[in-house]
Amino acid sequence: MMRITLEYFAQLRDLAGCTREERDIDAISLGTLYEQVRRDYQFPLERDQLRVAVNDAFASWDEAPHEGDMVVFIPPVTGG
Repeated sequence: MMRITLEYFAQLRDLAGCTREERDIDAISLGTLYEQVRRDYQFPLERDQLRVAVNDAFASWDEAPHEGDMVVFIPPVTGG
């Protein structure tokens, strides 16, 4: 188990009901992590519709998070 921080923006923040949360997770890929969070909060977006960043740098969905990481799921920008 490791503890990471998740940060949400826009639509994901609204659905999660928070901007940031800490979670204890098993060592998994960022893609698997998103799918777990998506189920928890009923996020409508598939992961291919998002970007993921770890510690302020874009990351691959196949990468594994590490203890203390800040993981951000970034939805597409909308509006005008």
